Amino acid sequence: MRITTIGATAAAVAVLASPVASGPAPAAPTAPVASVASVASEPAKAASVHGEARISYIESIHDDIRFTIHAEQTPFTRPMPPTAPEGLSTDARGTLKFSHTRGEVTGWAEAKVDCLVTSGRTATLTAVVTKSNVEEPGARLGISVQQSGKGEPGRLGFSWGVVNVDPENVDENGQLVRPRAGSCMAPAPFTTVIKGGFKVVHAEITKSPAQPETAIPRH
Repeated sequence: MRITTIGATAAAVAVLASPVASGPAPAAPTAPVASVASVASEPAKAASVHGEARISYIESIHDDIRFTIHAEQTPFTRPMPPTAPEGLSTDARGTLKFSHTRGEVTGWAEAKVDCLVTSGRTATLTAVVTKSNVEEPGARLGISVQQSGKGEPGRLGFSWGVVNVDPENVDENGQLVRPRAGSCMAPAPFTTVIKGGFKVVHAEITKSPAQPETAIPRH
């Protein structure tokens, strides 16, 4: 039965100030140099989001809706020739699962994460459905997550339900057809976490080695 569901950070570099004094400069100490080399050799952290939560969604306020996310950014691991032969800095891997229970009926889906981008306590990711009783295999789902903090609850958004609607995109019966979500495309986290939560680790995205610097056009 089909039901309607909700649808590299750079290594730190020590800056040594030169003393203002007359005469020859003292020999540079060796210890700080070794320290800098040690820091530079540390691997850059990867952006990630992990956790599981039940949310409250205004359109299905009495339903049991849950999300489980385990995603990690893996830059330049999904080649897309000819435009991005090395892939993108936001390439990612991991899993997304959701379930939506209304009465005795549960809609669910499992999907593989393909993109992740973060900013502070917020993460946006997409995942492609592999198994589901409510979504077509191959459909891309967009999810946004905001980690709780400063007395505020966690939040989550998803690319179906009240968003991602194209009024001109209808089927032969005049019913709206949900547009496909592009990689890392998701709305703001518009629902509230009421149980559980998510941990977001932020990392800056890195520049593609295949893309030269682009000059800013002058008008």
